[in-house]
Parts: sequence; C-alpha cells; structure tokens
Amino acid sequence: MSLENRAVRYQDLKPCTNAFIDTRSPGSDKKENFTVIGPGVAENPDQHVHISIAHGFNIGGARQPAGCLNSQHSHLTEEVFVVHTGKWDFISGVNADDGRVTLDHGDIISIPMDVFRGFECLEGVTEGDRDNLGYLHAVLGGDDPGRVLWAPKVFEMAKEFGLILMEDGSLVDTTLGEEVPEGKKPMPVTSQAQIDEHRVVSSEALESIVIRTSDFDWGQDTVLSQFEGVQEVSLVGGDSPEEGITASKLGWKHGFVVRGLKLQSGASVPAHKRAEEEVIFVHQGVIKLVVDGETIELGEGDNFTTPIGSVRSFENTASDESIYYVTRGGDQPAAPQFDL
Repeated sequence: MSLENRAVRYQDLKPCTNAFIDTRSPGSDKKENFTVIGPGVAENPDQHVHISIAHGFNIGGARQPAGCLNSQHSHLTEEVFVVHTGKWDFISGVNADDGRVTLDHGDIISIPMDVFRGFECLEGVTEGDRDNLGYLHAVLGGDDPGRVLWAPKVFEMAKEFGLILMEDGSLVDTTLGEEVPEGKKPMPVTSQAQIDEHRVVSSEALESIVIRTSDFDWGQDTVLSQFEGVQEVSLVGGDSPEEGITASKLGWKHGFVVRGLKLQSGASVPAHKRAEEEVIFVHQGVIKLVVDGETIELGEGDNFTTPIGSVRSFENTASDESIYYVTRGGDQPAAPQFDL
C-alpha cells in the first residue's frame, strides 16, 4: 500500500450527512460525520470508510456550523475529542441538563462509557465558500465500537421527521417510501433502566475530564523530547516508564493512548520503529514523514497511519512550530526503537 493510501487529507474527507437517527431534527440537520479509520458507529451503511484496516481504535470526525447540535447519546467504548477548529460545548445528561463545558482550539476531552453526552458547535471558522464550520477530531476505542444508545427524545423527534432506527442499527427513511423490512423490528426506545445505568455528570465533573492547551505539560522529559526542538506530552493514558511518560489527567485505560507532539521549525525525530499502530493527526502546521524510504508531507487536518514495524522519521518543514496529536494502540505502548 502506498503512503498516500495511508493518508486521509482534510480536503478529501467524504462526509455522511445522514449517518444517524437525529439528522433531520431541527438544529442537527447540518452536521457532517466522517469515518476516517475503522467502521465507526454510523447507522447508515453508505457511510464512507476512508481506511478500513483494524487498529484497535477508530478515528472519526464531526464538522458542524455554529448552532448545530449532536443529540444526546452514549457509547460502548471510550470517546475522545480534540477541538481542531471552532469552539464547542459538550453537554451531559439524558435530557442535556446535567452539565456543560466549553472547549476551544486544541483542547481535549475524554468521555467515559456510562455518560450521556452531546456536543454543539458554538463558533466555527470560514472554510472555502462555507462559513462558520467547526471540526472535531475523534477517537473511539476498540476495533468495533458498537452502536449508539440514544436518549428517548431523539427517537421521538426522528419519528416526526420520518426516520426509524432498526434493531440492527440501520435506518429506515419513510419519506423515501421505505418500510420496516419484514422480519425486522425497530430499535426499542431507550428504557429508564438503561438510563439509570448512566452517571449524572455535572459541569464541574465535565471539567475534570478536559485538558486545555494552556495546561499541556510540554516540559516532560520523554524519550522523544531528547531531540532538539521536540516536546511531547501525555494527554490520554497512564504512565510509561520505558518512554519517560507520566500518567495523564485522563489516565484511565482506554485501549489506546493520545500524545501531543510539538516540533519547532526545522526540528525532527530521527528514524525509528514502533510496535503499535500509530496515527498522526496534524493540528497545526505541517509534517514531513519518511516511511521505509518514501516521503509524504501532510498539512492541517490530515491523518496518517504508519504500518507497525515500519521505519519512520518526522520533520517540521514549516517556518513556525507544528503540533500533532498522535494515537497509538494499547494502554502502554513500547518505547520507540532507534537502534535500527
């Protein structure tokens, strides 16, 4: 597989505008969902999957204009968001009234499994001829993150606009003349017993699962920070003595870790290998990657997944510092191997 086939460029993202049961609900009808790596959790079988290779985690994205809401739901695995562009509110509670926290450019939040959550774009940016769009980079645990559990109100609103969610996770659109297939049943509306299994999370508690860019501990003495102009910070995951990593505030087990990597202009990380899947998301600036002797350059919003065991090196070729969010499989990845 060529390097370009392992890259998903922001300008080439293929959205699904009807991925979920709430896509016709007023205020939610302009959202775009992206499945970047892995199957994701979309309820539309036509959702485009950019890279289907199993990683042990899924990479996705959400793009919404200001005022657009993603309705209250929960997941069967951990869900991490990085605010790439715009300003966003994350809202807890089955009725969206337990708590609320606002995240800005570069901030990160990890939402546990037993929490109803939604998110709203408050303020976006101009993107070509489309104004006021915000974008979230998302990581979900597991090769198969399972289905979404929706708040009861979402079922009610969907029915008003002709959508029925089936038990197998598919959608029936009655406005197109579709009917519930013979032998299949609609998804039961989320019960009170299911709701009671979820935690009540206040605004203060939401703040405890957020790390803001102003609080990133770039001063950690990690294996990668030994190179001039390179800084690394643990954002999701526990400690890793082999890498010189201390546990993050978001240190519980996710099945993956997320690290921040900052390279000053001209700085580089020399050739090394990794024993886990590694996805680099370019948040700011550019990166030149050399993988097994081939070169690829990435810009803001691009994702790249490096094959396990491949020899790779990074370089910031921009005139300003660049920042990347790096996701690796497992709760305690091994240190990079430089002695090749």
